[in-house]
Amino acid sequence: MILECSQCRTRYLVPDSAIGADGRTVRCASCKHSWFQAPVALDLTTRATAADGPVTPAPKREAEAPKREAPAAPRVFDDASISAASGGRSPDYDPFAPQPPFKPRRNPARRWTAAAFIAGFSMLLGTGAILYSGAPGLAAQLGFGLNLGSEVETPLVFADKKVELRTQTNGSELFIISGKVANPTADKQRVPDIRIELTDDQNRLVYSWRVTPQLREIGPKQSLEFNSAQVDPPRNARWTRLSFANEIGG
Repeated sequence: MILECSQCRTRYLVPDSAIGADGRTVRCASCKHSWFQAPVALDLTTRATAADGPVTPAPKREAEAPKREAPAAPRVFDDASISAASGGRSPDYDPFAPQPPFKPRRNPARRWTAAAFIAGFSMLLGTGAILYSGAPGLAAQLGFGLNLGSEVETPLVFADKKVELRTQTNGSELFIISGKVANPTADKQRVPDIRIELTDDQNRLVYSWRVTPQLREIGPKQSLEFNSAQVDPPRNARWTRLSFANEIGG
């Protein structure tokens, strides 16, 4: 029998036994379209024989229908052609076997989990950068115990330290600290960052920040003034502690 694909119109010549008495699902080897092919209908009409008398020919029509183009020759599939079309598969490869028209679904939960992990990690890095570079006092208030750098060993000393707490007109309090960095040696010294810490009655750190000196070098027997201010320091701050710390950003 001749099969014709309803999608690409490719025709195939296959034996009736390949379809069977109940029909079967077939697949086009050209466009991969699948359909159910019904079995061949049996011709139960009794054919006329010579004993029944001459057969009267049908009358000719006055106008013949336009000729149609000859259909393409059906493709004959034998064992050799099926093996070649299947890329060298085994002889029992069935080109008409239906294939699943779907693709395996991906699990979207994995992608959402990975995106949430990346976003959380980025936020953690951003928070750490802000606390380290821009708000060391805030880190101390939040209880992060931020390490502002180990204390630097230097011959420089602090002198003339002054601390003042001034109430502003808007009701806020302004904490002001000033003093000098002195070089008692006979050599030029490099001035590191100044770390200011506020502690409570139990000497626990409650607030801290850095002050960058105006100059990074100071001559022998010379001094350098510094001053800094913070608005609304913690109310439990009782003592002020000064030290030299590693420089931030060089």
